[in-house]
This record gives sequence, structure tokens and C-alpha cells, in this order.
Amino acid sequence: MVNLTRIYTRTGDDGTTALGDFSRTPKTDPRLAAYADTNEANACLGVAVAAGGLREDLRTTLVRIQNELFDVGADLCLPLRETYDYPPLRVQQPWIDDLEADCDRYLAELQPLRSFILPGGSAGAAYLHVATTVVRRAERATWAAIEHYGTDLGVERGQGGVNPLTATYLNRLSDLLFVLARVANLPDGDILWQPGGGRVEAPKPRGSRD
Repeated sequence: MVNLTRIYTRTGDDGTTALGDFSRTPKTDPRLAAYADTNEANACLGVAVAAGGLREDLRTTLVRIQNELFDVGADLCLPLRETYDYPPLRVQQPWIDDLEADCDRYLAELQPLRSFILPGGSAGAAYLHVATTVVRRAERATWAAIEHYGTDLGVERGQGGVNPLTATYLNRLSDLLFVLARVANLPDGDILWQPGGGRVEAPKPRGSRD
């Protein structure tokens, strides 16, 4: 059970913070960057849900994902070890399978893309495009943490690796959020990219005639 009776602790005034196993690490630790970016992505989804004017099924999907992102952050902040005092919360393959199923289900509502699209349209779509970019940054940060710590079980406390399924989850989530941003722009459709800001003519498909 979480019991927050005090918000400030002063324990981070030396430039360190506590991980999930209560070990201390610098606030510049790549592991910390990964779950901080994941937390930012969650906040972006909160804005989309609260202010995006989204369909109820999209809102339900996003609230589920918000809970899962909190779990992803919990996984990232706890180094892999051989044994734990309590069973840790870890990202599992079924979570990724659910994201892929969601992606396929919502994609069936959309027309195939014939062009790159611009972030924007409805408020909900714009917020989801922002969330997509933040999730992609969180994935990059997670891969940086994996590169730094590896994926092995740690022998010493605080030196364990990173669960690679966290990066896979974030990868699939960015795909899903891109799809949901397009769904949020129905029925008006996507805003298509105009090369050169519309100042240059888009290249004609190969084999076309004037």
C-alpha cells in the first residue's frame, strides 16, 4: 500500500534519488531518465483524456494505458536481481500483445496512409501526437539504460539490469498512440503533409503522365 504522508524529504538535495530497491543513484542515471520520460508520457495522456474531447472507447483504452505506464515506471526503477523480498511488478508479454490487438482493432477504422501527416486536427488528436513523441523519447531513454546496465540479473544491490520488455512495450505504445491520434481526427481525416510547406509540387508517382 502507498502511504504518502509527506511530499518533500530533502534526501535528494545531494543530487541522488532512491530506486525501487531503496538504493541511491545519481539523478543523471540513465535508468532514472527512462522512467522520468515514462512519467512525462503518462502526464501527456492525462491531458488527452481530460481535455481532448475523445470518444469514450478511446478514453477507456488510454486510462488502462495510464495505469500500465505507472507499472512500466515501477519496473524501470527496480533493477533486475535474482531474489527479492517481495515479488516485483514487471512488464509481461501479454501487455504488449494487448497493445498490438488494440492497434489492429483501431487501425481497421482508418483508410491506408498515402502521405505523411501533420500533428493536429482536433484537440484530442494533437494531444495524442504529443504523447506519441514523448513515448518515443521514453523508449530511446530505456534503450540507453539497457545499453548501460544490460539485461542481466544483478549480483550487487542496485547494479542489476533493465527488463527489455519495457522498451518493447513503449515501442508498441507509440504505434498505438499514432493510430489513436488518427482515430481522434475522424470523420474529418488527417492533415496531410505538404512538401516544402506547399511551395513545391509533390513528386508524381512513378509511371504517371501529365
